Amino acid sequence: MSDPPRYVLDSTADATAVLRRLARDSWTTREGFAVTDPTWDLTAARLALYGRVPDTDTVALVVLAAARGAAVVAICDPAGDLGRALLDDLSRLGPVLRHAEAEPPAAASTDTVTLIPEQRALLERLANGETIAAAAAAEFLSLRTANRRIAQARAALGVRTTREAVLAYLRQRPAR
Repeated sequence: MSDPPRYVLDSTADATAVLRRLARDSWTTREGFAVTDPTWDLTAARLALYGRVPDTDTVALVVLAAARGAAVVAICDPAGDLGRALLDDLSRLGPVLRHAEAEPPAAASTDTVTLIPEQRALLERLANGETIAAAAAAEFLSLRTANRRIAQARAALGVRTTREAVLAYLRQRPAR
């Protein structure tokens, strides 16, 4: 399963086109980025949140919703200060699309998977024999965040266990 799509667009027309496509793909669309659902992982809910991003508080809500597994369609100027901050924060979670025509990447095979830097760093440390707790501490992550990143890497690599994820990562990483 691939990551939920994340869009940062500069016009309402582009956002509308993306939301129509998401609705056709059975996503439930809702305006606003505040998530009141007590369930942490929203991936299975196929919830797509959208709206304008006028301030830093809304940037934080967008990033939190995306981290919890919701698709997001944020409307703001990607070249402005807020847009750059939003793009930087969302990019830490995975790919961010900036054009309405852009399609989210499909789930890839293990030989072409693009992992985010935190996932690669954690898997590299695990491959070197460190525990998840030690790897999290070395990467300045909480244990919960490290476990979530590893779970996302397992999903992206299409494997069930952390051991299989490490092995798949080792197979795809460039030779040293």
